[in-house]
Amino acid sequence: MFDVSPEEITDGRLGRALAFLSIPIVAQQLAVTAQSIVDVLWLGRLSGEAVAAVGLVAPLIGLMTAAVSGVFTGEHVLVSQRVGDDDERGASRAVFHALVAGVTVMLVMVLVTNTVGRQLTALFDPGAEVARLGAVYLGTMAVAYTVSTVSDVFEYGFIGAGDSRTPLLVNLLSIGVSIGLDPVLIFGYGPIPGYGIAGAAYATAIGFGVGGLVMIAAARSGRRGFTFHLDAVSLDRGEFRELLAVGVPKIGQGVARQVARLVVVAIVSITGGAAALTAYTIGARVATVVFVPAAAIGSAGTTLVGQNLGADNPARATRATWLAVGIGAIGLGAIGVVQYLLPEAVATLFVPGIAGEALTLTVAYLQILAFGYWALGTIWTVEAGFNGAGRTDVSMYATILQYWAVRVPVAAIGAFVLGWGALGPFWAVTVSNVVAALGLVGYFRYSTGEGLHERAAEDAGGSASTD
Repeated sequence: MFDVSPEEITDGRLGRALAFLSIPIVAQQLAVTAQSIVDVLWLGRLSGEAVAAVGLVAPLIGLMTAAVSGVFTGEHVLVSQRVGDDDERGASRAVFHALVAGVTVMLVMVLVTNTVGRQLTALFDPGAEVARLGAVYLGTMAVAYTVSTVSDVFEYGFIGAGDSRTPLLVNLLSIGVSIGLDPVLIFGYGPIPGYGIAGAAYATAIGFGVGGLVMIAAARSGRRGFTFHLDAVSLDRGEFRELLAVGVPKIGQGVARQVARLVVVAIVSITGGAAALTAYTIGARVATVVFVPAAAIGSAGTTLVGQNLGADNPARATRATWLAVGIGAIGLGAIGVVQYLLPEAVATLFVPGIAGEALTLTVAYLQILAFGYWALGTIWTVEAGFNGAGRTDVSMYATILQYWAVRVPVAAIGAFVLGWGALGPFWAVTVSNVVAALGLVGYFRYSTGEGLHERAAEDAGGSASTD
């Protein structure tokens, strides 16, 4: 079930291919989100400071992982284009070079976070204990994400080849191990000592390690959708250049997004205090769950676009993008309607017992977010049309404008000039999402009219012929 052959991706029904690629990714990402929620639930039993520490360093972790996300994007695009051109060993070369680049980047992040982590968390002045716990969690999660990079590199090899079922099954195993170890490593059990907040990160690292080993075995078995060929294991500067040419803009996009989020968090904290931070954190958690389907459809769309461009079928690549955009916008728009009508139920589902000003602000933020959900569905899916063509720079510039030309200024003006307090940054999130969606759709329509996918198909064929 959910198997999609390369022939179906390049010649079959687009709706079926998109659905069969997307559904396992949705399930996988929901499982990942569930893991983060379980972490918070267990840490909530440890102390309120532990939960606050996780929320404090979330943007810093996002900034850290943004550094390696570009490697995954470059790999995803190269693998999908080469599989579309029947170049299996070229796809394996992309995976191997992504592995080397990704692990190298994350080892640097481990060094940085474990050297200056305490100074970074103290910048937000959250109190001595929260700063200390945040630094511990940040440093140990850097190690966990280094382990996960190995698994993720092979995961994108499978997804780029059109197999999203194998990553789902492996990640369910990985997450199951992590969730099972959470209470043991946080609180201790029998001869096993409790490691507190670091235990949650240790559990995550062990789960990722198990998943990585299974993912490598699956890639070497030759029985799944992607096969890793050992004769591709050699270092090639040209391969690194090609990988980074596609991936570096994605890094810039992630960094721009996460730094802007840090600024918005600071504005929320200054204007609304703990209650506003609680509302913002809940809204962010809910939105993370909500945009999972759009991100999954966008990832599947990147595979469809890349493989069809590699197979010299640009018109089909364009149709795949518009189909993904329509599904993403309508699907998330419908979720937004439900959230607008039932904000208090959503808030108490995530944080039972929430009350007072925190509940009031959370309800307001959830309703404000709901107005922009259709835009989130559009952004994540229309970017696939650019990313699959190797034009990741478009997504980077769009994100920079979305966050720095719209979100941060609107948040500051609303909070400090118009006197809206925390509602200023709340509205800034939705306004920036809507502006970005409209801008990206307009530019994609213009770009495809100017031959975006035709040129990308020529480039994909040209680069493959030189291998």
